Amino acid sequence: MQKEAIYHRALKPFSCSLGHGNVEIMIKTKRGDILEINCIYGDPNQFSDSYRQFMKKTGTTKLFDFWKITIHSSSKRLRYLFYLKDQVGHTQYYTERGFSKDFPKDINACFAFPYLHDIDTYQSPEWVKNTVWYQIFPDRFANGSPVLNPPNTLEWGEAAPSYTSVFGGDLNGIINKLDYLESLGITGIYLCPIFASSSNHKYDTIDYMEIDPQFGDKETLAKLIQVCHKRGIKIMLDAVFNHSGFHFPPFQDVLEKGKASIYKDWFHIRDFPIVTDPIPNYETFGYEAHMPKLNTANKDVKRYLLNVARYWIEEFDIDGWRLDVADEIDHSFWRDFRKEMKAIKPDVFILGEAWHDSMAWLQGDQFDATMNYPFYDALTQFFAKQAIHANDFSDLITNLLHSYPSPNNYLAFNIVGSHDTERILTLSNHIRERVKLIYLFQMSFLGTPCIYYGDEIGMQGGQDPDCRACMEWDETKQDKELYGFIRKLINLREKIDVFGNEASFKFIRVENSKRVIAYEKRNKTDQLIFILNSSEKPIRVNIPILKNHHIREIFHDQFYDFSNHTLIKLDAYDYKCFQLVEVNY
Repeated sequence: MQKEAIYHRALKPFSCSLGHGNVEIMIKTKRGDILEINCIYGDPNQFSDSYRQFMKKTGTTKLFDFWKITIHSSSKRLRYLFYLKDQVGHTQYYTERGFSKDFPKDINACFAFPYLHDIDTYQSPEWVKNTVWYQIFPDRFANGSPVLNPPNTLEWGEAAPSYTSVFGGDLNGIINKLDYLESLGITGIYLCPIFASSSNHKYDTIDYMEIDPQFGDKETLAKLIQVCHKRGIKIMLDAVFNHSGFHFPPFQDVLEKGKASIYKDWFHIRDFPIVTDPIPNYETFGYEAHMPKLNTANKDVKRYLLNVARYWIEEFDIDGWRLDVADEIDHSFWRDFRKEMKAIKPDVFILGEAWHDSMAWLQGDQFDATMNYPFYDALTQFFAKQAIHANDFSDLITNLLHSYPSPNNYLAFNIVGSHDTERILTLSNHIRERVKLIYLFQMSFLGTPCIYYGDEIGMQGGQDPDCRACMEWDETKQDKELYGFIRKLINLREKIDVFGNEASFKFIRVENSKRVIAYEKRNKTDQLIFILNSSEKPIRVNIPILKNHHIREIFHDQFYDFSNHTLIKLDAYDYKCFQLVEVNY
């Protein structure tokens, strides 16, 4: 038994209270080393009446096996340990104090939840789990009010976007295109910043309390939210609290008055007078002099920003905040932010921008979710760029799933593109079939999927600003096949619970030489088997789990008889999904 590879702590993601006395437990072991694991648990005051349950292997990588179980404590006081048996029959008990051949005599050696408080449980808005998001860069989606166009506005799509170009997209344009979004199946809109700013991207806010006039006014925003809510569409706004714009009045006051400014402590200024070039002598976002970093530990700054966030919820009933550069702001600020926002609207969605491991923000006291860039990286490396092998991809996804407790995975904000990335079709070497596989995996994965405007119709573009081109509304230039495929995926996610979030996920076959992956989605009543060929060549792959089934493949509407074989033929970039238990949809 490889004891040095066995790991558990009574902390997330290895243990997580699910509420009402339920706890999810996870343990990690060396791949292939352990045959079975029992979790032994009970009330510390009555441990002689402890329970014993087998754990389920929920994922495997090149290095590790992951095991999970959900247990219940009616008293809400919990002690637990593990009983492990390896492949040759050797057994060990594993507790907080290490390993032993014998059952521990001291109950205090066990892992512990002293008391399971529901208030400490990660709680998130239920509606997010079934939401399909659509990210809109406001200046580039649709022009509904040409009268609002700034003097330098270009004709729609007449030129490639630059860092300064403006094309006239606005809030009325979004209202006018809601039929399009609803027909696609969108139930949530994520709007990039709409507050007053001097740039086209609006991530350098001048006035957090006003809509930028090129987009409309507060009355227009109120109308957008009202009509969206009537259609069952949620609205999430983008807040930039890490930094302000250069022309933000408090920063201008500091520029004018220096040390005498009452706002000097609103920013991280190293010395006076302020210098902007060549390197600013104050903290900024990414060394951008026009984006001075806000001092969110300052009580006046904190109160100002919390009042801003409160205002747009209280006055306009927005459904969520996407928080820009959230991982560069102190945790104390975000804890207060969550308390205040949830007090106003308990089911408001709080989404933070973080590009790496986000467990520190997902304890239940800060964000509901973060933008899932590790998911994006895995998909683009495997499907789009063809840069990694199938087992590398399965390792990335399996590790990602086991980096967080299950409740966090159900709210992961899964993107395949954004205003900060190349267009997914461009990354895929302009091969539509690769993009279809990417969206199939995204829509059938755990979490809440997001589409970046225009990706559904095959828009192309490199890095910023090229990825921020005007939405293509000429239907003769839209990829209708891709649009129809994504629309079908969204419909399947809505109609078949196990297709989307209401299920477990596990890879069941990975073949490097064929670039094929197969994975299982399962819940209490249904089971789906997905097989994806990420190769430009036709392949045959054996899927033993299909043995002795006569079942329907849901994409091609064909029935297969696997009573004598389990060999599946897939064309280049082909895919199949077998439903082992039929449902009506």
